[in-house]
Amino acid sequence: MALYAISDLHLSFDAEKPMDVFGEHWLNHDERIKENWITKISNKDTILIAGDISWSMKMEQGKVDLEWIHRLPGRKIISKGNHDYWWNSINKLNNLYDDMNFIQNNFFTYEDYAVCGTRGWNPPGEKYTKHDEKIYNREKIRLRLSLDKAKNEGYEKIIVMLHYPPVNEKFEESDFTKILEEYKVEKVIYGHLHGPSLRNVFEGMYNEIEYIMTSCDYINFDPVKIL
Repeated sequence: MALYAISDLHLSFDAEKPMDVFGEHWLNHDERIKENWITKISNKDTILIAGDISWSMKMEQGKVDLEWIHRLPGRKIISKGNHDYWWNSINKLNNLYDDMNFIQNNFFTYEDYAVCGTRGWNPPGEKYTKHDEKIYNREKIRLRLSLDKAKNEGYEKIIVMLHYPPVNEKFEESDFTKILEEYKVEKVIYGHLHGPSLRNVFEGMYNEIEYIMTSCDYINFDPVKIL
C-alpha cells in the first residue's frame, strides 16, 4: 500500500489542446503517464494528483479526462490547479467515483496520515499585484480550513498538496511556509512549474518539512513514490 504523487497531467481528450506544442518531450505524454502508472501502481496503492488535471473549461468535457484517470489502478486524491476550470461543486465531484477524492476545504486519509491541501497562489515576489494578494489571502484561509479539520479529528501526521510552489522565485519564506510549519506538516507536494520555470524548483528539507516537486514533465511523466 504505497503512496505516489504526480501533478500537471494536462489531459485534453475532449478539449483539443495537444501538449507537444510546449516541446517534443510532451508528445503522447498521456500514453507515457499511463504506461509508467500501470507498471508500478496497483489497486492497493494511493496516488496524489496536485492540480492541472484537464484543459477542459466545462465539466462535460472534463469528465472524459476524469474517466481516463478513473480507469487507472489505485485510489486517487486530487487537488485543484490554476487551469482546472471544469472543477465544480466539491460535493458533486466527491460523489462521482469511489476511487477518487477531491480536496477543497476538507481532507482525506492515507493510513495514519491526513492529506490536506488547496490550490495555493504565487507568494509575494517580483511580480505581485493587488489581484494576487486577494487570491493569496483566500488560499491561505482554505489551507487552514483543511488543516484545522484534520487536526480537529486528531491527525498529527500531515501531508499537504499545493499546486503552486509555496515560495517565490527567490525561495523566500512565505505565509504558506509559515502555516505549514505552524501545523508541523511532514511533506508538501506541489507542481505548476514547467520549462524555464523549473530553475525555480524548491525541493528537499526546509525547517523539518520535505518539499517534493511533481510536475509530470519534471519527473519524466513517472509517478514518484512518497511513502
